[in-house]
Amino acid sequence: MMRKWEGGDPGVAHQKTPTCLLLTPEGAFHSFGYTARDYYHDLDPEEARDWLYFEKFKMKIHSATDLTLKTQLEAVNGKTMPALEVFAHALRFFREHALQELREQSPSLPEKDTVRWVLTVPAIWKQPAKQFMREAAYLAGLVSRENAEQLLIALEPEAASVYCRKLRLHQLLDLSGRAPGGGRLGERRSIDSSFRQAREQLRRSRHSRTFLVESGVGELWAEMQAGDRYVVADCGGGTVDLTVHQLEQPHGTLKELYKASGGPYGAVGVDLAFEQLLCRIFGEDFIATFKRQRPAAWVDLTIAFEARKRTAGPHRAGALNISLPFSFIDFYRKQRGHNVETALRRSSVNFVKWSSQGMLRMSCEAMNELFQPTVSGIIQHIEALLARPEVQGVKLLFLVGGFAESAVLQHAVQAALGARGLRVVVPHDVGLTILKGAVLFGQAPGVVRVRRSPLTYGVGVLNRFVPGRHPPEKLLVRDGRRWCTDVFERFVAAEQSVALGEEVRRSYCPARPGQRRVLINLYCCAAEDARFITDPGVRKCGALSLELEPADCGQDTAGAPPGRREIRAAMQFGDTEIKVTAVDVSTNRSVRASIDFLSN
Repeated sequence: MMRKWEGGDPGVAHQKTPTCLLLTPEGAFHSFGYTARDYYHDLDPEEARDWLYFEKFKMKIHSATDLTLKTQLEAVNGKTMPALEVFAHALRFFREHALQELREQSPSLPEKDTVRWVLTVPAIWKQPAKQFMREAAYLAGLVSRENAEQLLIALEPEAASVYCRKLRLHQLLDLSGRAPGGGRLGERRSIDSSFRQAREQLRRSRHSRTFLVESGVGELWAEMQAGDRYVVADCGGGTVDLTVHQLEQPHGTLKELYKASGGPYGAVGVDLAFEQLLCRIFGEDFIATFKRQRPAAWVDLTIAFEARKRTAGPHRAGALNISLPFSFIDFYRKQRGHNVETALRRSSVNFVKWSSQGMLRMSCEAMNELFQPTVSGIIQHIEALLARPEVQGVKLLFLVGGFAESAVLQHAVQAALGARGLRVVVPHDVGLTILKGAVLFGQAPGVVRVRRSPLTYGVGVLNRFVPGRHPPEKLLVRDGRRWCTDVFERFVAAEQSVALGEEVRRSYCPARPGQRRVLINLYCCAAEDARFITDPGVRKCGALSLELEPADCGQDTAGAPPGRREIRAAMQFGDTEIKVTAVDVSTNRSVRASIDFLSN
């Protein structure tokens, strides 16, 4: 683990750092995390207007409806720059920071191609967002396109699930109050013992596609039987991500039972609720003006709220004081002609008062109310998931992610779901669960053996026209033959189980001799039974590209006259990213193949 991040609260060693990036007025990298936040906070207000400060920007690429490599991100001061550059700045900083840490701990470690990098993303992110992260990693120099396999994209709840398998009972908190494992806390069996025999069998096996997590499983899993099911609720800053896994024996692999689900119910929702509260008290127009003209002071205010938010709890009795920056108080008086105390008296918000110490004084009930929309959204998503027939028989719910540290969230989830007999379990290092799990995933990417496709994917093709089955408007007559256009040929259906390494194969033929490239549009939809690419909900989502070598275009390997050239493509939908390979059947040579989800 990183020993500590620079900056943050004095006297506190932080193993996580906020998603804050500071660029100079010229757009050059300055700092990241607490260092960026603190430096920007200390800038002169007039000078701060020219600096580019980005915060909580990770979710912007998920919410972008048409994400491309040219998508822009807006800094706190309103200026924009390409999102790809913003992410690359952050990833480049991570790379240099991590390699420096490795050099200090292992000076002899060669850098080139020694590191496998794992980037974690929410499971509900779509393919364009995953590809975007990979492109940003290329730009940042984490890996080259030629060594693309040195970078893995890991799904955050999957990483958490992999890590939770490793935990011993004393590393877990059961929110029901009973000790996990039915009181067998005293037992400390070796985590490897029950799987040594399976490992030995695997070494003797010639089946190279069998995967094994070498480190075995933790004590909690020793109680679970093959086929047992559990939910991982990853509650982060921007999203809640839900994944349902089934434990498979004897190798401890995991099978996804229902496609990843969730929504924008992260901790940021509490921050937005606080901002809406300020708008009710001081006016929406004033808050917008203050954010635009005093961006550094606005960051200062959000830092003050964040500190108090972390102390909120369901059983807290006292009120909380939130510091207002002097520039907020001064700016409000100049804009409105009266002070903030008068604004509080006049507002309809009666649970926020003005403290004689010059602070906003908020009741603990009022603070808990700010959590409610976000917390309710999380619980509703979990309850809807548990109602699905595919996930009946779930025994455990692992609550992980940074937001899962919140006592308000923990109490609400236990109160809502504990009555159903579900054990809600929180790892002690809950905020680092995904990070540690991502490392384990990087060591054994085959641990999740079966996943569910989130969408239906396919292509548009021509089929022979069948009267009565095909609509008349789809009829195309070509060379005396009757064809049905726009038929949706499905590669994989939404919610279909797809095993790791399982391939969908299709053959394509270039339209003319000497053709250097074949481009095939990909379509997707949420429905399983779409018939045509023009059906409602079906949309073009990407393109399959096959780059053809000029050699052998004119004749086959036996010197015969040119014939029909066949390119056989194999697509994999069971990994964290959709992958494709291709081969020229006549020459048996690999063809450069790729799927682009960003140039739509």
